[in-house]
Amino acid sequence: MKRSRNVKIVATLGPASETYDTIRALFEAGADVFRLNMSHGTQPEIAEKHAIIRQVEQDLGRSIGILADLQGPKLRVGVFANGSEELVPGAVFRMDLDEAEGDLTRVCLPHPEIFAALEPGAHLLVNDGKIRLKVLSCGTDFADCEVIIGGTISNRKGVNVPDVELPLAALSEKDRDDLEFACNLGVDWLALSFVQRAKDVFEAKGLADGRAAVLSKIEKPSAIERFSEILDASDGIMVARGDLGVELPVAAVPPIQKRLVRKCRAAAKPVIVATQMLESMIESPMPTRAEVSDVATAIYEGADAIMLSAESAAGSYPIEAVQTMDRVAVEVEADPTYSQIISASRSAKGDTVADAIVAAAREIAEKTEIKAICCYTQSGTTALLTARERPGVPIIALTPLARTARRLALSWGCYCVLTPDQSRFKGAVVGAARAARAGGFANETDQIVVTAGVPFNVPGTTNILRVAPCDERLIYSTDPE
Repeated sequence: MKRSRNVKIVATLGPASETYDTIRALFEAGADVFRLNMSHGTQPEIAEKHAIIRQVEQDLGRSIGILADLQGPKLRVGVFANGSEELVPGAVFRMDLDEAEGDLTRVCLPHPEIFAALEPGAHLLVNDGKIRLKVLSCGTDFADCEVIIGGTISNRKGVNVPDVELPLAALSEKDRDDLEFACNLGVDWLALSFVQRAKDVFEAKGLADGRAAVLSKIEKPSAIERFSEILDASDGIMVARGDLGVELPVAAVPPIQKRLVRKCRAAAKPVIVATQMLESMIESPMPTRAEVSDVATAIYEGADAIMLSAESAAGSYPIEAVQTMDRVAVEVEADPTYSQIISASRSAKGDTVADAIVAAAREIAEKTEIKAICCYTQSGTTALLTARERPGVPIIALTPLARTARRLALSWGCYCVLTPDQSRFKGAVVGAARAARAGGFANETDQIVVTAGVPFNVPGTTNILRVAPCDERLIYSTDPE
């Protein structure tokens, strides 16, 4: 099941993709990681999908990553007596804490923390920004607003507050319950919604306690302003362009995406580009040309992964959507311009021994006839550092830990292989040669680069690089113990 590309594909599961046959078909079509959206479905339903993924993993013999996406604090208006009202530009509309049914003049916004933070001139965006309100005056329990952009406002529509930082925890009580449930279930990644500060990430990581890696979704202006500290605290990043495009001018999103991807690459942390990538394929078997270009742009930027949301969760063509992403990725990565862009966008690296080892491995592989870089890793750090280099040859990540292999399923170019614990470097080289041959990356006449840390099974000790033959007889006759 070797992929013909390096960028990974994340597919969201939902009503259109909840059976064994469909989930297996999605993986065979190219999905590397499956996203379980905790905003939809009950915990038993989530557990059932998790069990199916693990069954597919066992049946196909390939590590599959599972990402549980926490809902985060959802801000919504109350209900209307008529179900909905039509707001016209120039009208005055009040939001308050009164739980009475709304009408053409007002509606309940049951979030006192919003009123505590609002100031005149701030904006409230309703229904994904389709309605825009400007605050004229406000107090601790109300906000009188001018309708700037009108439209239909209806029951429980979402509200965004882009101009102020809200005193909201990133984890609601539901999120805390879902986080514990997902960690006990055995997911590999937790996606944290509406992150505003590093403190939000530390809270989630404390609750996860190493049972799952934490990925921060960047969808608030305050997260952009504090991105460096959020990146330092996180294990990975998702550029969630949906809410980001609501709270910021849409023209600002592409350059932000490019900057965030580069910063993640420099930090050797996986980054997903997400939302509306093949939106038209929810209803159509063919994407638009603009959507294909959007997917290609994320790949040219060097993103670790690209994600499907409703396309695979609720669309009519989930498998075709994955196949489309796969074909675009293969085509882009075969373009000579791609390797030029990736090479030109490499940033300065750290000054540790591990940094030097992986940089040397990439340079040796690209300047000789090396077929693959094989890295032994416990925590996954060596594989992540190797992936940061974006080498022109495959990365085979060998680890004795299923948890590490599954987390690395999200990382650029990493082909993960479960391997027995090693105690001697010669055994590691033999294991790497066997994995390269078994995966179809090399034959007995080829050479590979092997990186490892001695002593083995100690995270963060990468200190050996060896150019080795794939012929085990040559390894045994030439390698020291």
